Order: sequence, then C-alpha cells, then structure tokens
Amino acid sequence: MSIVLSPYWSPDEGIQKLKMEARAKAPAAPGLAPPVFSVKAQLDRTLLQLRSRTSPIEKYTFLAQVKQADVEAFYKLCLEYMPEITPIIYTPTVGDACLQYSKIYRNPEGLFISLKDKGRIGNILRNWPLANEARISVVTDGSRILGLGDLGVNGMPIAVGKLSLYVAGAGIRPSSTLPITLDLGTNNSSNLSDPLYLGLRQRRPSDAEYDAFMDEFITEMGRIYPKVLVQFEDFSTDHAFSYLERFRNSLPLFNDDIQGTGAVVLAGLLSAARLVPIPRNEHRILLFGAGSASVGVAKQLMSFFTIAGMNEEAARSQIWLVDSKGLVYVGREEVADYKMYFARRHYTGLPMKDLAEIVKYVKPTVLLGLSTIAGAFTPEVIRQMSQNTPRPIIFPLSNPVHLSECTFAEALTHSNGTAVFASGSPFGSEVIGGVRREPGQGNNMYIFPGLGLGAILCRAKSVTDSMVQASALGLAGSLSWDERALELVYPRIERIREISAQIAVKVIRAAQKAGVDRSTDLKRMNDMRLLEFVKGKMWNP
Repeated sequence: MSIVLSPYWSPDEGIQKLKMEARAKAPAAPGLAPPVFSVKAQLDRTLLQLRSRTSPIEKYTFLAQVKQADVEAFYKLCLEYMPEITPIIYTPTVGDACLQYSKIYRNPEGLFISLKDKGRIGNILRNWPLANEARISVVTDGSRILGLGDLGVNGMPIAVGKLSLYVAGAGIRPSSTLPITLDLGTNNSSNLSDPLYLGLRQRRPSDAEYDAFMDEFITEMGRIYPKVLVQFEDFSTDHAFSYLERFRNSLPLFNDDIQGTGAVVLAGLLSAARLVPIPRNEHRILLFGAGSASVGVAKQLMSFFTIAGMNEEAARSQIWLVDSKGLVYVGREEVADYKMYFARRHYTGLPMKDLAEIVKYVKPTVLLGLSTIAGAFTPEVIRQMSQNTPRPIIFPLSNPVHLSECTFAEALTHSNGTAVFASGSPFGSEVIGGVRREPGQGNNMYIFPGLGLGAILCRAKSVTDSMVQASALGLAGSLSWDERALELVYPRIERIREISAQIAVKVIRAAQKAGVDRSTDLKRMNDMRLLEFVKGKMWNP
C-alpha cells in the first residue's frame, strides 16, 4: 500500500490543505503486468536502478520517488541494504538535499507552519491527514542545518529523513510519523534572493516574537497531539538550549543535537575506553567546537566519570572546551552563558587559540571535534595526542564528510596506527601494518530510534536525563563479541533493529524508575518479556 500526500485548495478556508490517500496495490488485470513478475525481483530491479544513478542527490530524489510510490518497498530496501541506503536518505546526502530543496521539491512530505500562522497554529496542526495516528514528530526551524547554517524552510528534508530512520531503525509505523518545519523566516541572503525559495522572504524575528510563536506551537502540540513525542532538530545554538529547558516538561520532548549526540558519543567513549590501558579517572577530554551539540556532549560525558564513582565537580574538571576564540576559561572575553559551566576556573595564562598548543597544555587522552572545520586535527595535533596516551581516542564528529576535522586515514597514519577512531560521517576501512581497520561512525541513528520507541511504548510524560543516559548505556552494551574482537567502537548498523529494541527496554526501565511512565502494565514484565513486547511492536514492511 502506498500513502500519498496530495495538496488541494479549500475554498471555505481560503488555504491549501493536504489529503492523505492510501492506495492499495491491487493485482494488475491480465495484460497490464508482465507475464513474469515478483516482488523480490522488483526490489532487485529497484536497487539496480538506484545504483545506476551517478550522484548522491540523484539517488536521494530517486528514493524519494520510490517512497512515495511504494512505502513498503522503500523500507524493505532500507532494512536489507542499511549501510548503503542510510547515507543517502540521511547524512551526508541529506545536507545537499536541504541546500537544493527549493529546486528539487515535488510533493509535500510534511507540515509547514509559518510565522504568518501565529494565532491559528492549532488549525494548521489539525490539517495533518493522519492526526489520530501520529506518535512521533521531528520539528526543525531550519536555523542551523548540520554544518550548513541557516537554510530556513529548506530544512524539511532533515525532519523527513530523521523520521525515515525512526521507521527503519525502530519499526515506528510510517503513518505514525509527523515531519514539521517551522518557517520563521531566514537570515540567509541566498535564500531571500532565490526566486524558487519556498519559505517566507523575511529575516528571522526578535527573540520575544520567536518565544511567543514557540509557546503557542508547543501548547497546541500538547493539546492536539497528546500522544506524540517531539524531537527538536537543528535549532540555532541559543534556541536549542533555551527551548529544550523551556518545554521539556510541557510534553515528551528531547533535542537530538544536544541529548542524542551526547548519548551516542558517551556510548562510543565507553566502548573506546575499554581499549585504552589507563584508569577512567585519568582520562582528559578536550572538545573542539563549543556549539549546542558540543556542550550537550560535554554534559552527557559527565556520566563517563560519575558512573565510575567520581563526583560532579571532579568529573567536570576532566573536560575542556575550545571554541572559535580558543580555550574556554573564566575571565576570557565573549564566553556565552551556556559554555560557562565548563569554563576553566583556575586558568590564568594568556588566551590560547592554537589547537596544537592547547593539546600540549591540556594533554587530553580524548579529542572530540564538533567544529565543522575541515582538517582542524592536523598531523601535529594527532602526533601530540599520541604522546599523551598509548591509544589516543580521536572522534572527528562534524558532518558532512567534507567538514570532518580529519579522515580515518589521517588519524591512523599520524598516530602510527594507535588511534581509536569514530567519526560523524562515514569513512571506508583502511589497511595499516597489514591489518584492515574499520572506522566507527558516531551516528545518532544508534540512539534516537530506540530512545523514541521506548518513550512512546511506555507513554512517557517527559524525556528525562536518566532515559537519555540509559540509551547510551544500552548502546555501549550492545556490541557483540565479534565486534569487540575487531575493536569496533559501535556495533554494525545492520543490527540496528536489535540494538534499538535493547535500548528501548533500558529507556522504559529508566522512565519507570523516574516515575514518568504511564503504561504501568509494562512494570509487571521481566526484562526478557519486555524485550519481546518491544520487538512485537516494531512495524515490518
């Protein structure tokens, strides 16, 4: 069965609306189908057609057509060829899809709510054709898309792509997903001058106007969609933090850039630390880049130390931040409030901006990149990391690939093969010293599908920090013995459904412990029965 969103004009309301049409694939009448036809062969044929496309964006648009024509075939492809399909429907290709969205747009795939809708946001939300089935919504305002900046309404592919991964990775029903793009203008002059741009042609409003719009949106979401989990995605740094704190107790809500990224990095660090022969309390973590994702990661990484028995102050002292102006410390000019928690309190030297110099000073054992500055982890930086520890942990996490702080090959070459590596974007395997090494990819896809599934199934009233931490611990504990033997930092993505189920169980238990669950019957199940329950709720094409 295919589900198609078709726009139509409502003369009574004077607006364009959407209707959702479910089109069952009835058997073709004799003569209207080839004599020999099978679903399996058609899937192979579709894969062959996909691979014949030469550029990633051509593959992206082809898969979008497949999804609209036959949603089950689309997700069968996703599940059977996960490592090949995921980079096309999400990072890194989704970044290019966002950049070109106003040019490649064909049909609506989500809900658009603009600043002009203030005062009637509830009416717009009710226009979603499957409102009664909605259980999860990814919401973006397009103000900070990946490392690409303010793309405005062109950020819709982020919401659509993320929800495709919820379906593929955790078995959320396609009809339960609700992509939403909030169009509050754009400060991107290229968008404003583009005759094909699909969004409002105005700059973003003041914070007061922004807040009033968001207050109404969240109020109406909670009223119209009381069963929906909301994931904020790619809001600008200041708004990402403020709106997470402002709304996280109003309805079940989390921010994947802050909490999801932090959880996936925590899980990777827990796995990587097993390969490094030093006690956990001796690790020193340096984060290069201090936006919302980076500070969110830093906060989550406190757990790396506290679960080993360290107190909060001791844990904080093991984490350093570096932003565009250098080492972050108390007394330095222009340190944003959200960074102050990790600002060094006892540094009295001159401002320190050069990363190699900072690495020599801090002597980190872990170097994380969330800066979107390609090549920032220079050979000198990597060699210095190797002097600090026998197995330097190097995670260049910026997306897409061309913004990564270093490549897998560079990390291995300049550390003489000792680096424990994970990146935000995919890299191929490398051979060093006659041994083939596989890179880890710290993809949030490991976290948010299971986190979302667990929160939905237990009907969580809110998404607590303990639930996010539980997702990280669930991921870290999901490595198979074979994967550990290969020194993998993350499990193979082909196992995502199995991993998401395990994470969902951990999240449900954390929600129960925090007292935010509303499906109290799940408390009576032991872990094995709960795992089977979770797996039984996963949709399969």
